[in-house]
Amino acid sequence: MRWRGYFGVHTWIAAKRREAEAYTVYEVTRWNRRRNGSMVSISERAPDGRWYGNAPKLLAELRGSAAESAIDRIDAAAMAYPYADEYRVWPGPNSNTFTAHVLREVPPLRADLPPNAIGKDFLGSQLVARAPSGTGGQLSVYGLLSVTLGLEEGVELNVLGLSLGIDPLDLGVRLPFAGRFGLLGTRQAEAAEPDAT
Repeated sequence: MRWRGYFGVHTWIAAKRREAEAYTVYEVTRWNRRRNGSMVSISERAPDGRWYGNAPKLLAELRGSAAESAIDRIDAAAMAYPYADEYRVWPGPNSNTFTAHVLREVPPLRADLPPNAIGKDFLGSQLVARAPSGTGGQLSVYGLLSVTLGLEEGVELNVLGLSLGIDPLDLGVRLPFAGRFGLLGTRQAEAAEPDAT
């Protein structure tokens, strides 16, 4: 969303069963509460639709039997989201808090949320949790101060929503406002059966 993209991004999860005709998109939006009483939106829409004119960036992908087994877990995690009636842009809970919650519950996704996904570190009153990617751990004080250590994230320090870190496996850095830069690209979850949907 123009200059606001430096401060934050909107994340969601899209899933499609082998026999389904359309993708199911799981996300949190503030305006969804007016429609159905919950911030959580589970709908059929284009998985790669633009958000306020911006093209999405794929963070992780599962296909085939790995995806099929993850879909039920994604659905259950979305239904169990603990902040379905709350939304705060900063420090959370927000759309990135939701995505991080689902990722923690479905570790095979191994998604590395970008440093400017403000809200991803919000754990409420909980202090310790699995890293959003499911590949490490996180210590967080209401998303205002946190430290994350994981295979996907590397080492990341978040102070008041500004994240700074290093990602040794990708020879990358994580910078406030700028995002993530890696010399080796972005790792993605393994595609179990590339020919399947």
